[in-house]
Parts: sequence; C-alpha cells; structure tokens
Amino acid sequence: MKPNISLGKISYINALPVYYGLDRGLLPDWLTMVSDVPSALNRKIITDQIEISPISAAFYAMNHDKLLLLPDLSISCHGNVLSVICASNYELDDLNQKTVMFSQESASAASFLKMIFSQRQVYPDFRVGPVGDINEIPLGVDAVMVIGDNALTQPWGERYAHCFDLGGIWYEMTGLPFVFAVWAVRESFAKKYPEQVGEVHELLLASKRQGYAHIDEVIEAGTKKLNLNYSIIKQYYDLLICDLDPLKTKAMKIFFESLCEQKILDNPAKVRFFSP
Repeated sequence: MKPNISLGKISYINALPVYYGLDRGLLPDWLTMVSDVPSALNRKIITDQIEISPISAAFYAMNHDKLLLLPDLSISCHGNVLSVICASNYELDDLNQKTVMFSQESASAASFLKMIFSQRQVYPDFRVGPVGDINEIPLGVDAVMVIGDNALTQPWGERYAHCFDLGGIWYEMTGLPFVFAVWAVRESFAKKYPEQVGEVHELLLASKRQGYAHIDEVIEAGTKKLNLNYSIIKQYYDLLICDLDPLKTKAMKIFFESLCEQKILDNPAKVRFFSP
C-alpha cells in the first residue's frame, strides 16, 4: 500500500512551470500539495510535516545530513533573476553600519546577502522585519532584501536609489549560475519508501516538461496572479531556470564553500542526490 505523501509547493510564481502538470490532472490521490512561502516549507520538511519539497538551497546546506536532493529540479538563474533584490539608498560598499532589513522567507537569499557583505568587509546592522509591503517598511531602514512576487510587483526603484539583483551580483563574482531553491526529500523517508519517492520525482519532471511545453499559459497565469504586463512576466520566465545540471551543482557547491568560509555555515555541506 502506498503511503500518503505531502509535497511542498512554493507559493510564488517562480514554481509555476514545475507544477503546471500537477495543477492540471497529473496529481494522484495519494499525493497532497502544500503551498507556502520558502521559509515555511523549510520548517515543515525538517519537522516531518511534509516529505518532499522545494527548499532554500542554503537551508539544504544547513541540513544536508538529513536531506537528499531530487535531480534536475531547482529555482535558479544565470545572471539577473528580477525576483531577488536588495533595494538600497546606498551603494553596497557604503552600507557599513547601516540598517539592512530582510524577512525570514528565504534562507538562501539572506545567507547570500550576508556573504556578499562579508566578502566586501562591509558590516551592516541586519534586522528581520516586514519587507513584503513597501509602505510598511520602517523609517530609517537603509536597505531591504526582497524576494519572490513582492520583488516583482512593488515600486522599489521609486523609494530606493539602487536595486541590486542578487543573481546578477553572483554572476559578476563567479561567472556561474546561482541556485536559490532545490527540491529535497527527507533521507529517512526516502530510505523507507524509495519507489514512491521515485514516482513523485518522475511526476515533478513530467509536470515541468508540460509547463515548458505550455510556457505561454504559465506566463498568462503569472500575469493574472501579479497583475503585471505580459512582457514583464515573460522576461522573468526567460531568466528563470528550473533544472539542475552539473554547472549549477558546481555553483551550488561553491556557494556552500563560501558560506562556510564566511562562518555562515558551521560545517561544509555535501551535495547528495536521491537515487531510487
């Protein structure tokens, strides 16, 4: 008898291509989708509330001894990504001892931003707070890190002098793609139910293939959800990549090594893949 499996789903439009087929008939009755922001999915997979989920790449690194990656699935970019930005009143090098606020929604982006500042020997005053709504950001905040749909929909350039794209910054630093999120399964569950995990993996890959075969529909869905122009959403999906090839795996390893060097990670993270 097959176990019932809970599958996490990022609530931003960045995951729409991967879930296209599952949203349109591929979802079997033994698989339940749980939609939430990345930070909540991170927490749910590690507390056994869901078995398989997209999670922040940095969160995987923090828990690599308990999780396995599903091959060929990621949220990544090769240069600018538009949906992970640092909006600032100052150049990055001028933010020393200035207030930089971010939410807890993405472990990867927050860790990456801290790493960038550490490498530049810039030490801001980091604070966690509300950055989803531009009108709720407290006065005196000099820069904010914003991810997901909120980065695309709100007029950050009207309030802040600079908008730095973290995907573009990483590319300038390394010449490599950046992996923001990966799909993972709890290792203990994968060992107990390898065939079922393999089925979910195949369903995700089939769903993604359908998504890219119907990318115009995906763009339309994103346009409708965010109430933005078709051209903006098309540009976004042109920049977004949902595979995990050897170059992205290499880039991810370099990211993990950098986090360790900057003391953001306590121990080096091993990249381990699920294999049925």
